[in-house]
Amino acid sequence: MKAAFYTEQGAAADVLQIGDQPTPKPAAGEVLVRLAASGANPSDVKSRAGSRPMAYPLIIPHSDGAGEIETVGEGVDPARIGQRVWIWNGQWQRPLGTCAEYIALPSEQAVYLPDDTPFDAGTCLGIPALTAYRTVFADGPVEGKKVLVSGGAGTVARYAIQMAKTGGAEVITTVSSAEKADYVRAAGADHVVNYRDKDAATQILDLTGGTHRAIELEFGLNAQLLTEVMRPNGTIAAYGSAGDPAPQLPFMPMMFKDLTLRMILVYILTPQARREALEGVTAMLESGLLTHSVAASYPLDQSVTAHERVEQADKMGSVVVTI
Repeated sequence: MKAAFYTEQGAAADVLQIGDQPTPKPAAGEVLVRLAASGANPSDVKSRAGSRPMAYPLIIPHSDGAGEIETVGEGVDPARIGQRVWIWNGQWQRPLGTCAEYIALPSEQAVYLPDDTPFDAGTCLGIPALTAYRTVFADGPVEGKKVLVSGGAGTVARYAIQMAKTGGAEVITTVSSAEKADYVRAAGADHVVNYRDKDAATQILDLTGGTHRAIELEFGLNAQLLTEVMRPNGTIAAYGSAGDPAPQLPFMPMMFKDLTLRMILVYILTPQARREALEGVTAMLESGLLTHSVAASYPLDQSVTAHERVEQADKMGSVVVTI
């Protein structure tokens, strides 16, 4: 099969290769998926660049993807053959991910994809949509709540805006430009604030009177703002803090609001949390409640360009590799 792969870490142009690799065979309990598209996420390009040591001598990148089940291993219902599916954790603690013509993996990691959801949209679900679902609903329903979503033009945040609105919340989000403001309003945001404004916290308070929940991409950079805008007994669901990975917390102000800080890592959700997220996302897909944003799409032989596009800060939406 054709695949993108690397045997050492570094810049995409230096280490990412395109070539033939053995086509995997499904073991017992597994399915073989012929991939139509693969999702390139920030975590994928960071791993390739060297954010953590290589655990395998050769890696086919990407955890997200979508395609059709071509065959099944022992113990898997043959009726699954031909089913359209999307993939989660395709390359999490495994060497062979979705940036290839085929992937073999446990049957439960290939989830039914409704017929009216395109394959490129299916590549947006594994990391972005599941992360968004967990951040929005991990602490219960959001109906009647005021929910702050930081960096609303990001892929996870855009899904979180839609999901919170679907759940009955009033959503306020932060962005950095007028173009991004239009983008998030189209996703359903009720209020938009430019996070570069010096009085951003005041604007959020004026619009909401304080937020019940916050969904945070850059926790360290925004810890002080969050402390100011959260209502007592509120919850912050943080799924990133790249700008300040070891932040100092304003502990006393947070304590006197009795705030809860929840860390979200989509790769290691508990079985129950995973099941809830999968069922929730599937229900939203089947009901037509989610729209998907693909910023750029590249063929497999342009995987280097796809990785370089992910690393650019101006993109709005997912980067997809078509197989």
